[in-house]
Amino acid sequence: MSVNLKRRMKQLLIARLILESFNLAINSLRVNKLRTLLSLLGITIGIFAIVSVFTVIDSLERFIRESLDSLGDNMVYIQKWPWTPPEGETEYPWWKYLNRPSPEIEENEILLRHANTIENAFFLFGFNRTIEYDNRKIENAEILATTYGLMDCWDIKIVRGRYFTESEMISGTPVAIIGPDLSEELFDELNPVGRTIKFQGRKFRIIGLYEKKGQDLFGTSMDQRIHISSQKAFTMVDIRNRDQGQTICIKARKNVDRDEFVSEITGIMRTIRKLKPLEENDFAINEVSIISTQFDQFFAVFNVAGWIIGGFSILVGGFGIANIMFVSVKERTKIIGIQKSIGAKRYFILLEFIFEAIILSVIGGIVGLFLIFIGTTIFSYAASMTVSLSLGNIATGLMISSVIGFIAGFMPALSAARLDPVEAINSV
Repeated sequence: MSVNLKRRMKQLLIARLILESFNLAINSLRVNKLRTLLSLLGITIGIFAIVSVFTVIDSLERFIRESLDSLGDNMVYIQKWPWTPPEGETEYPWWKYLNRPSPEIEENEILLRHANTIENAFFLFGFNRTIEYDNRKIENAEILATTYGLMDCWDIKIVRGRYFTESEMISGTPVAIIGPDLSEELFDELNPVGRTIKFQGRKFRIIGLYEKKGQDLFGTSMDQRIHISSQKAFTMVDIRNRDQGQTICIKARKNVDRDEFVSEITGIMRTIRKLKPLEENDFAINEVSIISTQFDQFFAVFNVAGWIIGGFSILVGGFGIANIMFVSVKERTKIIGIQKSIGAKRYFILLEFIFEAIILSVIGGIVGLFLIFIGTTIFSYAASMTVSLSLGNIATGLMISSVIGFIAGFMPALSAARLDPVEAINSV
């Protein structure tokens, strides 16, 4: 008999033994339904705990990253208030910023005229009013007032109608673009373009409808806003003496060095504000990268916490499986002795119990993943943020289940494999 044939027969024998061990493990689980259920419960809770933590973290991180992307990695925001504490400080000194002047529309125009690194910029502020259409009212609807450059700087689209003309913005023509959520509340499924709404005693003709995008972390979504010209809004709100979130949004030219871009804007703003060389800036230049760095640190800590929280849960499930497997070995001692007496090898017994533990653990993991899927589906339907069970987290859950099953089942399986056949058969 050739060496290759012997090797092939040995491989077939091993495969057959593994298959038989697998079948015996499945049969054992079927016979002991209550014990199987109790074992499943522990690992299900463990997998549910650890994977649900990762799922929430991943979904929250994705939501925040998408919100940051909507602000633009090539955008800066000149505002009265900085987004984070000054570099090197942990406390936010709000009292330093309280009396700062708010950005003004004239500063936006000067930056557009004199900065070489700017592609476009726009000035914005917001306020709330009651919107009326026929017999319908929406209280505290958000009005967003901007200059012309918004469409070029933010990632937004119009699905019906059109955007403002530059002359409409400059002259303060009473026209508006509405968000889809407000449109649905006011007009149901009707086309809002061409209809007239009223707020603060003024009539506005709707010329466009923004695409629905959902609310992001920073409120840049237009879904629940009415967009009008800043020139028209100046006749309705006194922003010279009130903080209405005045902001200058600036988009950098492509391939412009970030430090050069920020340095030029800072220099022009300091000149406009007539600040002396040693005086601190009385404005904040907020960048997406600042928040992104903060969130990187936050999620790094959160992921470690997730492993710790989930680790304890999965450990409890593993001990439960190990305990049940030791009981299983004790109950089947006679059967193990008979198997050994008719020629069953140690690794056959070892594989039988390891397979049983892994199958138990994986089934428990699958049940846990299924519960997470149901929970994420319900949450995503009810909330504005989408929480989804990713393929990566599914793979992680199944891998953890398999590893825990192997570890929990190894010692009971080893004790079964080492049993003396004669003593095992004669056991009480």
